[in-house]
Amino acid sequence: MTHLTRLVSLVVSLTAAAALAQNASSSVPPQVAGVTKTQLTWYGHAAFKIVTPSGKVLLVDPWITNPVNPKGKEDLAALKQVDLILISHGHADHVGNAVEIAKSTRARLVTSMDQGQAYARYLGFPADHMGYDSLGNVGGTLSFFNGEVKVTIVNAVHGSSLTVKEKPGDEKSADLAYPAGNPVGFVIAIRNGPTIYHTGDTDAFTDMQLLRSMDITLMLACIGDHFTMGPDRAVEAVTLARPAKVAAMHYGTFPVLTGTPAQFAAALKAKELLSKYQALNVHDTLEF
Repeated sequence: MTHLTRLVSLVVSLTAAAALAQNASSSVPPQVAGVTKTQLTWYGHAAFKIVTPSGKVLLVDPWITNPVNPKGKEDLAALKQVDLILISHGHADHVGNAVEIAKSTRARLVTSMDQGQAYARYLGFPADHMGYDSLGNVGGTLSFFNGEVKVTIVNAVHGSSLTVKEKPGDEKSADLAYPAGNPVGFVIAIRNGPTIYHTGDTDAFTDMQLLRSMDITLMLACIGDHFTMGPDRAVEAVTLARPAKVAAMHYGTFPVLTGTPAQFAAALKAKELLSKYQALNVHDTLEF
């Protein structure tokens, strides 16, 4: 083969490759195109949206219309694509808008097997939006999207009953409480992105130190007190899990949740851990 022939062959190959790449790029949905980083958005309380580098959308404890989110209804209406919904336990402030979102987006439910069964039976969560691929239990790791997202279900120290009205739609009717498995937290590892630990509702507990080997990039820690750990005990949780960064959540939504980010930052500073503090406000988006 002459030098000219080789050159022509190379140009043809590169042209074909460029055409294939252009076609592949044009097939990516508009909201996905150009996404190269992982994005984390806080909706207030314990509700988060995670967008992966490939454009997959995860929601965690999706009470989008919570009282500290002034644009809750708008944010809920804007959720046109959701691939996974992670729920840490059965309390209404964490299940939130999950059923509505699942029905409109066909998102799959990620939680413990017991929780999933309870949500389908008592809350009307679509049973065909969950299965062995998406339901597990503490210690198990679930893999999604060819391994781009791996969710490890971890312990939390809390309750997990759910409450429904005796007469659906009648707010004056009696509340009926049902068991909804055990509460959990999630360690969400994203390929070419961060590893995020959402504590769920919990106190600090010594087994958090087992998460050190998972190299947590960002810990989302409840600090509200009363129903969960407060700022001081949340710092103890940080010393156990040893994340690179930690952001506060689950505070200020109700009057009894008295813990504040300022108290949390002060408690971190007292332990010489202030460098780990990640400020986060409602609607802030972090990129990794």
